Amino acid sequence: MKLPVSVLVVIHTPALEVLLLERAARPGFWQSVTGSLESLEEPARAAARREVREETGIDVGPEALLDWKIAHAFEIYAHWRGRFPPGTTHNTEHVFSLELPARARVRLAPDEHRAQRWLPWRAAAQACFSWSNRDVIRMLPGRGAPS
Repeated sequence: MKLPVSVLVVIHTPALEVLLLERAARPGFWQSVTGSLESLEEPARAAARREVREETGIDVGPEALLDWKIAHAFEIYAHWRGRFPPGTTHNTEHVFSLELPARARVRLAPDEHRAQRWLPWRAAAQACFSWSNRDVIRMLPGRGAPS
């Protein structure tokens, strides 16, 4: 069972090209890196680093991740609720970003994603199916250095 606590990691270049991944089980559903914490003891930053590595093959140190200190609470889509403990209807998502010096080669996890693409931030925001992902990408211009 998945925990209803997750991370969202927007990977981008200094020119604000954003990496999007297409879900394997939901063709047409584009998103940034996401994933649930493995346990309540796993820090959100550690989960963000792990998810980036698992979903893209990109391995960075924890200091490379910018913690936005934002958490979104949202209702879990009904078709995904079976992954969570019975009665779970909402998830809390912690937001991070990762700035890479340039577009990086991505090694997709085929059980999770079927395609990847880099898009300018405005186009990336429009392509996301998730409102929280879209809103975070729209906030990218003007973000500071990692903390």
